[in-house]
Amino acid sequence: MSADGDRRRAEVAALRPLIAETAAARIADRFITAFALGQFVVGQRLPTLPELSSMLEVSQTTVREAIARLAALGYVRVQRGRGGGTFVLSQWGPASDSGVQRALGESWGTLQETLDYRSLVEQQIARTAAQRIAAEDEPRIRRAVQAYSDAGTDRNASRLADLEVHQAIAAATHNSQLAELSMRLQHQVGLGFHGEPFSEDVRRRAVDQHAGLADAVLARQPEEAARLAREHFALTEELLNALHDRTVHVDGAARADDSDPSTPAPPTEGA
Repeated sequence: MSADGDRRRAEVAALRPLIAETAAARIADRFITAFALGQFVVGQRLPTLPELSSMLEVSQTTVREAIARLAALGYVRVQRGRGGGTFVLSQWGPASDSGVQRALGESWGTLQETLDYRSLVEQQIARTAAQRIAAEDEPRIRRAVQAYSDAGTDRNASRLADLEVHQAIAAATHNSQLAELSMRLQHQVGLGFHGEPFSEDVRRRAVDQHAGLADAVLARQPEEAARLAREHFALTEELLNALHDRTVHVDGAARADDSDPSTPAPPTEGA
């Protein structure tokens, strides 16, 4: 066996753990970014390993390694046994600036285009829903808007209700492809997670915006519905931009406040 052959096999073997580690590190960065955006909040239990694997389109092994990284950094706690799971401990920490930089910086241009595309699509969905809404669509929209208002600070209930508001409006277009496109774009903008950025401050704003958007659709006012949809979906874009600016443009000295618990995390919330 040649020395070149031995060296080649050694190089290939060395690459395998490096590739797996890089994948886990990238998923960990996405979680860190999702925490900073409030997609998952302190005390919340993360979805199960199979659910996260399907959501993020990576192996369960990669997700497990990413969660182990997050636990070592103090972002999550893994609890075994009955009532166990992975629970969020912190939304911002010493690794947040660098993690967010990596997660957003690599695809920032593409993400900006996706946000723009999503705004255009959601405006057209709202416009079309207002033009095509039927009497049987109205109860679902009203229930969804009320459920979001009633969810309060319950993150899981709020996330599900928010998705239902927009799916109910999309269903009123009577075009299933528009509803599917809306969900797909949310998944992309949400870094692969199901749910918008979240905080109590913008949740209150979203309560009013959901109600206004629903009223315009129910009143069959297409252009007003489109305008309100544009305003509503701009929330997520504003928050992503703020987080990106905080982490990309901050200098080394400014990062010294990362470990200071008195320093507030970036403003977080979404549509």
